[in-house]
Amino acid sequence: MKKTLLAVACISVAAFAYANNVSDSSELVTQQCKISAEAVSTLKGLRYGNTAIRKDVASLINQSLKTSENRDLANKTLNQMVDDRISDVRSLEGKYCS
Repeated sequence: MKKTLLAVACISVAAFAYANNVSDSSELVTQQCKISAEAVSTLKGLRYGNTAIRKDVASLINQSLKTSENRDLANKTLNQMVDDRISDVRSLEGKYCS
């Protein structure tokens, strides 16, 4: 339980820091992808269900990204990360955030 709360708190702080921009820059989109990879990896490690991971991380994406195209792309990438058997954060970042 403590690991879950710590993971959610760290991810939320990172997402909030990047959510204060007026528009989405390419750096913001890339950073959001990395945050999503970290969240997916952490939540997979904690044995969260795929639906719960999608819901929690999608809420962070929707708070962080302002442009609907970027949110749609980030949510599509999120779904691919969740469905992938890979759970290592570096591997997820390398495959989906490059």
